[in-house]
Amino acid sequence: MVEINTKYKIGVRRFGLINWIGVWTLYQKETLRFLNVWIQTIFSPLVSSLLFLLVLSLAIGNSRGDVLGVSFIDFLAPGLIAMQVIQQSFSHSSSSFMIGKIQGNIVDILYAPLSAAEVTIAITLASVTRSFMIATISIIVFYFLIGLEIKNYFFLFIFTFLSSFILGAIGIIIGLWAEKFDHMASATNFIIVPLSFLSGTFYSIEVLPTYLQTISKANPFFYMIDGFRYSFIDKADSSIEFGLIYLTCLSIIIWFIAFLLYKKGYKIRT
Repeated sequence: MVEINTKYKIGVRRFGLINWIGVWTLYQKETLRFLNVWIQTIFSPLVSSLLFLLVLSLAIGNSRGDVLGVSFIDFLAPGLIAMQVIQQSFSHSSSSFMIGKIQGNIVDILYAPLSAAEVTIAITLASVTRSFMIATISIIVFYFLIGLEIKNYFFLFIFTFLSSFILGAIGIIIGLWAEKFDHMASATNFIIVPLSFLSGTFYSIEVLPTYLQTISKANPFFYMIDGFRYSFIDKADSSIEFGLIYLTCLSIIIWFIAFLLYKKGYKIRT
């Protein structure tokens, strides 16, 4: 018998500081995941916004008067779009982890040569992409229906990005925490939806008592919707600069928490 003396060692494949190919591949996979069911993920939020607009415009009409110097419909429309941006970004990332844990295919990500930072960034950016698609289609449709026009493209882009990035990172945290669909429903119904509804989507906080205005200004969703609306009506309920700084800092903190939880293997490496 011939003895093989050659020693083989398993090499470590090096991608450099960032595995750009892996990040891009995961991003594409997550993007295709929601594009394959575009009626549910892209078209459905648009229908929901249109229904809100139709019902409230028929119920209130011109009796509401001007809000922040513009008609109620012009005030309402951007808030409805921003609300869908927030909710759908959260829905994408949270469902990605939740379904992955239930079906067992989350191991495909765990075994991939991707760091925790690369995984969380790729999935969060996929959530951002979904939100931008929803916002773009909604703005086009609302333009033809009510003449909605963009007055500041920079703030539209930056507030859409920050809002969807924050909610995408929160979705990762909830997706890691949730063990069944009831947990997901609880987080959506008792945290995401109430905060988005009570953030000035349907009203200006100027009509609230002083103490409620203070509470509203502690809600990050308020700055997301207020900044998004500012890009259309050029008026805001609060300081746009403060909201921009607040959301930027919050996006870094929330993503870092999601990164740490995933790196630790929170509720996925048991």
